[in-house]
Amino acid sequence: MMSQDIQAQFKAFRERGLKLDMSRGKPAPEQLDLSNALLQQLDGYLAADGTDARNYGVASGLPEARSLFAELLEIPAAQIVVDGSASLALMHDTIMFCLIHGIGGQAPWSRQQAISFLCPVPGYDRHFSICEALGIKMINVPLNEDGPDMVLVEQLVANDASIKGMWCVPKYSNPSGTVYSAAVVQRLAAMKTAAPDFVLMWDDAYRLHHLSEQKIDSINMLEACRQAGNPDRAIVFASTSKVTMAGSGLAALASSVANIAWWQRNTSVRSIGPDKINQLRHVRFLKDRAHVEALMERHRHLLKPKFDAVLAQFDRYLGVIEEVSWTRPLGGYFIDLVTPPGCAKRTIALAKELGITLTAAGAAFPYGLDAEDRHIRIAPSFPSLDEISQAAQGIALALRTVLEERPR
Repeated sequence: MMSQDIQAQFKAFRERGLKLDMSRGKPAPEQLDLSNALLQQLDGYLAADGTDARNYGVASGLPEARSLFAELLEIPAAQIVVDGSASLALMHDTIMFCLIHGIGGQAPWSRQQAISFLCPVPGYDRHFSICEALGIKMINVPLNEDGPDMVLVEQLVANDASIKGMWCVPKYSNPSGTVYSAAVVQRLAAMKTAAPDFVLMWDDAYRLHHLSEQKIDSINMLEACRQAGNPDRAIVFASTSKVTMAGSGLAALASSVANIAWWQRNTSVRSIGPDKINQLRHVRFLKDRAHVEALMERHRHLLKPKFDAVLAQFDRYLGVIEEVSWTRPLGGYFIDLVTPPGCAKRTIALAKELGITLTAAGAAFPYGLDAEDRHIRIAPSFPSLDEISQAAQGIALALRTVLEERPR
């Protein structure tokens, strides 16, 4: 039976009448305000090479936009395309082109046997949604502190030609905050694959999103692949969605010269050119890597107190409970709260009763299936500091209520 103390705390918290949506890692209004200068009228519409940004053309993006991403990603501009505002759309199109046209001179994936993707877990739900929507089988791979379980990854890709790709968020992974080690990156670049058209979907979404003063660096995956003799293996994705404005940023794709040519051929029938006005205003606002890093430092000062507030409440209310743990990320947008087996769904349901909407249990796993029902993704970014502190307390109270409900 639940203790009266926990019952009373739960009832009192519910009476606060909170209404907080923490289901996605959205930037807070204060973060978006940092880039309001983007909304000001452009001082001219001619690009550096004289291109009229108002007109059609320049399918791979303005040269200065490609150069900006080249500086941020440390990849030659000739190996970068800037197109649209959402890197997720570029990921979707990449897989669609592989299905329809094939990649690396191989037959289209749709004409081969049933295909599969490796999915490090816990991971990003929208990656998994793409595979599920397109009928691609997903295979779970445990995500360790230094990246995916490479013994298992190497075994699987070496022996199964149906495995065509792997999702990777190499830095401050969603939702655990994991950073792939140099050894893991090099093994991914060099491993033997049964499929000659195997692709690493390298989602570098949080490359510049530090939460601590320690600015963790990461190995250049394209260079690692080139040195390993697999120059066409990886396709890197990035965007400014959480740097400037989430709804109107810039998205970029980077890969080998051969893969960029492949991309350009396939997109030539899809579009006559991207939104170059948006590219021009971003380039003029962001300027260069130094200015971007200064902007991201301002983001960090807004975000870090919110993460600290969550961690403080979890330490206070959950710190002595066995089988409960949570990550302490050095960057990114999420905290992964790990409950005892069988408790995540019920905790999320009780949090909802307290006015706190969280991402659905299982979302960090393919098909929404967390076999042990343990992981809860915490997204501290959008609520105010006071709201996020209350929310963390409410989530902790919900979990303690679930633990009190269990048979002793």
